[in-house]
Amino acid sequence: MPYIIAGLGNPGEEYVNTRHNTGRIVLEVVAKECGAAHSMHEGDGFVFNKKLNAFVVETKIGKERVTFVAPDTFMNNSGKAIAPLVKSVKAAERLVVIYDDFNLPLGRIKISFNRSSGGHNGVESIIKAVKTEAFVRIRVGTAPEKANGDAKVPHGDEKVLKFILSKFKEEELKVLKKVGKRVAEALEVLVREGREKAMSVYNAG
Repeated sequence: MPYIIAGLGNPGEEYVNTRHNTGRIVLEVVAKECGAAHSMHEGDGFVFNKKLNAFVVETKIGKERVTFVAPDTFMNNSGKAIAPLVKSVKAAERLVVIYDDFNLPLGRIKISFNRSSGGHNGVESIIKAVKTEAFVRIRVGTAPEKANGDAKVPHGDEKVLKFILSKFKEEELKVLKKVGKRVAEALEVLVREGREKAMSVYNAG
């Protein structure tokens, strides 16, 4: 039973490098770090799977098989691409979902297991599709950081929507690439030593 590592986002040119596409951006970096793929362009490692409606590439971390998945559905339907790969509650324990969180400052990650969606539509879609909350999430911060280290969080539906669909600046993308490398390290620990170890190491800093 392989590990399924999913990076959430929206398909289409207009969503490239937007904050809501953080999961896809980070997944691309992770796949590159693992030597599995260079990008989500056909021929660069990832292959478009019509049945799943997702870009997929397989590799190994240690002795464990790993499948990287970037749903090409819209965010609200992410579960449709994931469900065929996760057919039981037991299989869901080997699912890792990477996605954006505007409650965390850019540069921070938070690994958790068996939590609610926290209002994230992509995660909500996956919970409904795989019929359990018992899977790993890696939340990646997208918000500017205040002087005290907290996230500068947008308030109100309109401001939130505008923020998550805004594009990262060039320097922010550089930070995100570094975050991707950190997520790749965290995944290696998770696969080789278990999720508890990954959480204790990577939620600390």
